[in-house]
This record gives sequence, C-alpha cells and structure tokens, in this order.
Amino acid sequence: MTRRTKIVATIGPASGNPETLVRMIEAGMDVARLNFSHGSHEQHAETAQLVRDAANRAGRPVALLQDLPGPKLRIGALVEGTVELKVGDKVVFECGRDDGAGDARRMSITWEGLPRAIDVGEALYLADGSVRLRATAVRIGELEVEAEVEVGGTVASRQGLNIPGPADELPSVPEEDFAHLEAGNRIGVDLVALSFVRRPEDVLTVREHTRVPLIAKIEKPQAVDLAEEIVRVADCIMVARGDLGIELPIEEVPIVQKKLIALAGAHARPVITATQMLDSMVTSSRPTRAEVADVANAILDGTDAIMLSQESAVGAHPVGAIEMMAAIAVHTERHAPYDRWRETRVVRDRRDPSYTVAHAACQAASELQLDALVVPTLSGRSARLISAHRPNVPIYALSPGKETVRRCMLMWGVRAASMRRHEVTEELIADAAARVVELGWCAPGMRVGITAGLPSGRPGTTSLFQVQELRDPAARRRS
Repeated sequence: MTRRTKIVATIGPASGNPETLVRMIEAGMDVARLNFSHGSHEQHAETAQLVRDAANRAGRPVALLQDLPGPKLRIGALVEGTVELKVGDKVVFECGRDDGAGDARRMSITWEGLPRAIDVGEALYLADGSVRLRATAVRIGELEVEAEVEVGGTVASRQGLNIPGPADELPSVPEEDFAHLEAGNRIGVDLVALSFVRRPEDVLTVREHTRVPLIAKIEKPQAVDLAEEIVRVADCIMVARGDLGIELPIEEVPIVQKKLIALAGAHARPVITATQMLDSMVTSSRPTRAEVADVANAILDGTDAIMLSQESAVGAHPVGAIEMMAAIAVHTERHAPYDRWRETRVVRDRRDPSYTVAHAACQAASELQLDALVVPTLSGRSARLISAHRPNVPIYALSPGKETVRRCMLMWGVRAASMRRHEVTEELIADAAARVVELGWCAPGMRVGITAGLPSGRPGTTSLFQVQELRDPAARRRS
C-alpha cells in the first residue's frame, strides 16, 4: 500500500550531508524543513542545494519549507553553547541587547519590552517548557529581569523564552523575518511557515512580500481563538504543539489539535502536525509506544503531514525516524475512516465550480470503483481540493511547473510529476492519460477519472471531469 500521509523532516547537523539526505528521501521524506531560527542565509542556501541534488539522485521531488523565527523571545548566544541550570540558581536576563555570550548567571534577550511585559512572581519557560523560572525582580530602568530556577535542565544558545500573557508589544512580523523571506525567495523555497501567528493580518502582511504559499503555525492562544479566520487566509496550517503546550494548559492540547485538523480539512487546507512526535528517537533507535500512538492518532484525525524536528535535525537516527514514521503511517492508513471523511469533509464554495468537481470526482471514484484520479494542474489547487476529500484511491497530480510538483508533496495522498503545458483541453486530457501510464503509476486497462479546465492553460478554471479506460500510449500513437 502506498503511503498517503506526508513526512516533513527538519534538516540540521545530523542530516545535512549528501548521503544521509538521499537515504532520508528514499525512506520517505517529502518535505525538507529549513529552520531559519538557526544558521546563516549562506548555510541555508547550501543546504537547499544539497536537498535538491539529493532529490535528483533519489528520483523523487522534495519540497523545501522555510520556517521563519517569528516574534519569539530568544536568549542570546551562550559561551559554551549550552548551560545547565539547577534548582535555586538565579539568572539575570539583560533585555534589549545581544552583544555577547551569556552563561548560567546572565543571559541576553533582544526584546527590551520584557520588563514591562512580566511581573514579579510570574513564570518564564526555556527549552520548550522543560526549564521553568520565576521572576523575582523586574528592573524596568535597567532593562533587566531576575529569575530563580524552579525546574532545572539544559539550555542552549538562542533557545526560545516563553512568558505568560499575549505580549502584544512584540511586533507581529519582525523585520528580521522579511530579510529571511528575501533570502528564501533567492534560494527558491517552495513553502514558508510563519511562527507565532496571532491574527489573520499577520499572514496578510507577509502575503504582500511573497507569492510562495504560506503556512500559519498555530502556537498561541490568540491564534486558537481566531483559528477559522487564520485558516481562511493561509494556504496551510501547522499545529505546533511545543509552544502551544506552554501557552495553553497542556491537557487542552490534544483536543485543540483535533479541532484544528478538522477545521483545516473543512476549508481544504493541508495541515501539519508537529513537535515531539518521535522525540525519544533523538537518542534511541526505537520510539516509545505512546509516541507511536500519538503519530497514529494524528493520522486518524486527518492530518496531511507529520513532522520531525530534533529527531532528524540533531538526532542519532534521522533516517530511522523517517522509516518509523512511514511504517506507522502505512499501517494506520489501512484503518483510516475513509467513509466518515467523505461524509464530514465536504468542502464547498458555491461561487467556485472547482470545489464541486473535486467532490464529484471523489464520489465517482468510490461509486465507480475507479483505480485512480488524475489531476492536471497549473497551481496545485485542484489536487489540494481533491486531497481534502480523502478519496480511497491514488491522486496523481501532473503539472508543467516544477514548483507546483514540489508543493504537491505536502498534500495528503498526492503523487506529483511533470507534464507538458497544453492550451487545448482535449490534448490535456489525452496527454494526462498517457503520462500516468508512461510513469508506471497506472497500467493500460485501468479506469481513471481525469479533471480538466475550460479554457485549458489557465489556473483556477477546473470545471470538467471525465472517466476513461487507459490505453497503451504506443497503441494510441499508432492509431
């Protein structure tokens, strides 16, 4: 059985060499995540080229996802890269600066508004919430916050700092993110993830600066409250459970995850479930049973993609983590609730026939027992709409645009490849039918459904669905 759930893997020191990247792609990596919270633009450009080269060697398209840091508080560099904070230690955060390496006693924070945003007695969190401190003194004039460690642990350079409350003084989109965005455009990234989105305007602001599809990361309580409005303006969402589990009571996160996945599905937006999915595989060759159940439940909830962070970036088993995710996905998908999905994920837009054609195609695939759905597409939109309905047959997207082919790698159940551009609809349908046979995805004699648009060659015009029996392309040419 072909895996339908997509795998996003973060590239880092453990995975940034050519041979490992090829093995990761062969193991099932569909999207390579470049975390712009770490590393230089030059380093990311080199990594992007390594991914492209590895994808060519492996013979599979791989999308590049640029993850912007967003308006997150971060500590500055530490003298030795990491420090160990012990219970009872006192730490002074020097705000509004990043001009030297800190240590276990003093750390820098670039945002000078921290003393105004926190009161004595409130908690601060480092290392994804595993280290907790309590503010013991706030010196606004000196731009300092002093805190005592309540739960100790290891802290690394430039890790995020979480504080209670909305911190509304933080800019929605930092200026640094726009510089990162320009660098991503030069690299040729296929998708851009926006961190700490709080409102739909945050997405719209970035939209003015790029044509690349935008992924809104939901990790703030404000974003959960405005989730539907954010989903409408974004191209995709990510359930970023790490910071979400710090900002919200942790027991609320599983239900929030389920609601966000369902909401994204109802609006035909792909959704990525992320953070600590196989966290024990950072050091262990096998995940815990709870982690396996977590991945499987996200798939049964209807997530399009599952993501590895530290597991593939700095972990000891980046290839093994991908192989494990792929194995969990293949087994879980055999038991996925396809009938329920077809009933509940009914995506509609009365003004747009593409939505109706997508729904009809999936219904036809079920009722006529088709072997596949073939989707010629310029932008990837038709493939996305069909994917949202979760048909229980393969979805084959064909596009003349290399970027579109790669972006389809994030869509559940979609396999993508290139094809020639056509201006005549009849030629488009005929070539699509021949192409899936040439690729070895389908065999002559299979019955497939093919979508198309009138007029051909223009994105967003899908309004036609045809069922046909595939022929041998060589016989077709002779006739």
